[in-house]
Amino acid sequence: MRARTANSLLFLSAGITSALAQGTASQWGQCGGIGWTGPTVCPAGWGCSVVNPYYSQCLQGAASAPATTSAPATTSAPTGSSGGGGGPSQTSTASSGTTTLVPGNSFIRAAEDPNFHKYLQSEVLGTASDAVLGDPSAAAQFVITNGQLVQQLPTPLYAIVEPRANSTVMKLKVTWSTTLASSGTFSWSGDTVLWDNPSVPRQQNNAWLVCPDANGNRDLYVNLGAYAYNTPAGCADETIHAYTGSTATP
Repeated sequence: MRARTANSLLFLSAGITSALAQGTASQWGQCGGIGWTGPTVCPAGWGCSVVNPYYSQCLQGAASAPATTSAPATTSAPTGSSGGGGGPSQTSTASSGTTTLVPGNSFIRAAEDPNFHKYLQSEVLGTASDAVLGDPSAAAQFVITNGQLVQQLPTPLYAIVEPRANSTVMKLKVTWSTTLASSGTFSWSGDTVLWDNPSVPRQQNNAWLVCPDANGNRDLYVNLGAYAYNTPAGCADETIHAYTGSTATP
């Protein structure tokens, strides 16, 4: 009888240890999705919101939905995925990147349609120009250091967020500069890219917009409004995430 009690306590202790190891996801962090094995509980006041079948995210004030961690029998998990921004398998004519990721760097890509697995880069590759999302074959590599998002090239390029002209402006364009300048703070939450500036009120620090310009380039903007609410005409709501596979994949 004593041995049985001891075994029961052992199993109970193991279960508690496993639950504690699961932990709580970070603010804006991943909390579910097919194949996800990390934490599925969000901090107090945050809910686990489904972005797509492969990615759920902790959003402030969101109502939690059941976290999906296993694929339905009829669905195949995507291949070649590591880091955040996983999504359903899609047919793509875009070619994979040919540049191998440097240790310590990350690719950055979108996780939602219509820019699924489009990668952050310069509009004019390798130069100080607009920040855009483009094909994996031209994906740039990045680090975030001291609040700066840095495109790693022989000469580094720094992400600059334009100043807010007035309170009616709800999106701020992102460009690349060869000059280090303070325009807010970039940071990671899990694998998600955040931006904040104490002087610029913002509802969600992970909310971005992709808006095509006259030439069809997918320009990146900071979204000052709520994600997926009052989206400017022609733009698409996005979150952008680190990807640390050896090469950029479609």
